[in-house]
Amino acid sequence: MSDRHADILQQLRATARSAPEHPGVYLWKDPQGTILYVGKARSLRDRLGSYFLSKRDIKTRHLVSKATSLEWILTETEYEALLLENNLIKRHSPRYNISLKDGKTYPSIRITNEEYPRVFRTRRIINDGSRYFGPYPSAELIDRYLELVRRLFPLRRCVTMRARGGPCTYYHIGRCSAPCAGKISRDDYMLQVERVASLLSGHSDELLSRLKTEMAEASAALQFEKAASLRDSVSAIEAFRGESGMEDFSEGDRDYLAWEADGSLISFVVFQVRSGKLVGRDLYRERFFASESDASQSFVTAYYGPERLPPPLVYVRDKESMELSLEYLKRELGASTELCVPDERRHETAMAMARYNAHEDLAKRRRELGDLEALESLRSALTLERLPELIVGFDIAQLSGKHTVASMVTFRNGAPDKKSYRVYKIRSLDGAIDDFGAMREATARHFTRVANGELDAPDLVLIDGGKGQVSAAKAMLDALGLELPVVGLAKENEELWTHGAREPIVLARDSAALRLVVAIRDEAHRFATGMNQRLRGKAVGFPVLEAVKGVGPKKAKSIMDAFGSLKAVAEAAPEYIARSAGLAQSAAVAVRDAALSAVQTEIES
Repeated sequence: MSDRHADILQQLRATARSAPEHPGVYLWKDPQGTILYVGKARSLRDRLGSYFLSKRDIKTRHLVSKATSLEWILTETEYEALLLENNLIKRHSPRYNISLKDGKTYPSIRITNEEYPRVFRTRRIINDGSRYFGPYPSAELIDRYLELVRRLFPLRRCVTMRARGGPCTYYHIGRCSAPCAGKISRDDYMLQVERVASLLSGHSDELLSRLKTEMAEASAALQFEKAASLRDSVSAIEAFRGESGMEDFSEGDRDYLAWEADGSLISFVVFQVRSGKLVGRDLYRERFFASESDASQSFVTAYYGPERLPPPLVYVRDKESMELSLEYLKRELGASTELCVPDERRHETAMAMARYNAHEDLAKRRRELGDLEALESLRSALTLERLPELIVGFDIAQLSGKHTVASMVTFRNGAPDKKSYRVYKIRSLDGAIDDFGAMREATARHFTRVANGELDAPDLVLIDGGKGQVSAAKAMLDALGLELPVVGLAKENEELWTHGAREPIVLARDSAALRLVVAIRDEAHRFATGMNQRLRGKAVGFPVLEAVKGVGPKKAKSIMDAFGSLKAVAEAAPEYIARSAGLAQSAAVAVRDAALSAVQTEIES
């Protein structure tokens, strides 16, 4: 810290100490006198003093580091401070205050306007006669809808439909009705499309009633196979409706307001229900430099106004912390609004969905923006000389010593850099189960390239494991003459182990540093496990393919190298298999059928 900055910080601290114990608004300003942040307080002295506590968070230190002066305006009450804060924010738009930046990115489900329509997820609305359902606030929910649709109503999957002599693999596994091969009439196909539309429109009761009627008719006509299929569809729809937690909203107007915060980032989601129907969803992305309570109050005063009056009921996570907001809605907007905490299942479900969306948006922002706060926190916890802008994480995956691999994932500025990921197939163990030996080989191979100047040296090496794994990696780095900090993350208690340490470093459960290292460890584990499973899948595939007449070990290997898995072989057209592997058409058909049989057997088991 420079002498000038130290002097400014001392002056700001002295100014904060001289503040009165009185309600008011305070303003942080930069060297040009521009307002950086406006806040309110019940006691100015207490609030401003909190900005200089030794354990203040990183976002607070960041705000103070940008300021050179501090001013305040006294008010009679905390409510008057809220009003003044709101007016000053709207007038000056300070850099670090809530400013309602819209972040909507919700997807919809589209039923295309084609002779044989398709159903899929999209974020683009095209006015070509297609029907759209949504937007849906949860990507997880929309995927579950689509999975149910594909299971019950096997509509076509191909983007361009061409007449075919025979159906593709999706037909054989019950996921397509094969209109391209004439396996279904257009009338019957459109009946399935309308049932999909009915399900997506929320009219599941009507759909279930029709399916049950058809099931009874089929049974009376001794069409037992058709009746059984209809019975399975009814059961699946009823199960999905119960699993999803979705219930019909009762009549009335209300909003569900939820938020998730992490460091200086906060995302707000508002679900708008009018006359019992979900009619709108708002997502706002913000940075905040106050408490969550202050941020949520500021959001309410910015979100609602004469042009957007609040409904009679607004559901929130915490009613008590938002009493000032309620007073604002009633006194300034004349609204007869009540703040409520969800106390029934339908309200709890809606609030949980809103909060889930806020959480997902926050995770997406972290991936996009990086995580400076977590990096600062990690540097402090590990007493690193520099900010760990480049971190590499290692993990080992094996099954009974077979197909042992090591993954190496890269995080730059706290976000994944997937183009730099690497996988090392471990060659030195000869089937032995030795995670330490695998770690030595992987780090030796990777950091040899670092020592030769082929790859950038990381600021931190993170190992999935404890002291033993850390020692194995450190030994290889020392042998290569690389002075790099190495730390292990032990799964059991999420403890950090540095080389030679007698005791672990235990981070707070809500620590930004712990969140980052766990994310890196989990990503390394996911990457290693995925590669191990693919290698095992290839190994299983070889004997299945070699059993086909005309396919020996070399051909089986070339097929698995080209397709990667038996599932991919099962879904490929025989013509494509023949071209890719240099097989005769009859052999390609036999290969496809063998792969399909193996995949179906695996699914049934």
